[in-house]
Amino acid sequence: MVVAQNNKGIMTAKETLENVEKALEEIRPFLIVDGGNIKLLSIENNMVRVQLEGTCVSCSVNQMTLKNGVEAIIKKHAPQIEKVLNIS
Repeated sequence: MVVAQNNKGIMTAKETLENVEKALEEIRPFLIVDGGNIKLLSIENNMVRVQLEGTCVSCSVNQMTLKNGVEAIIKKHAPQIEKVLNIS
């Protein structure tokens, strides 16, 4: 199943999942240091749904972390992703 085409060629659903997981593994240590974490819920229509956990849930800057941290890193690994949403 073809999910998207990016500047690296065609990325399958499996490749997209693997790349998003790599991105989350890259950012996870920074969240864990502050008592938080992140869980991947789904990837649909070039949108990633995640759930912030631990202290990230009540953090006053969690939306900034989501946009400038999580979303930026996910887009670096999977350029076809358009948006990252936190589902609480």
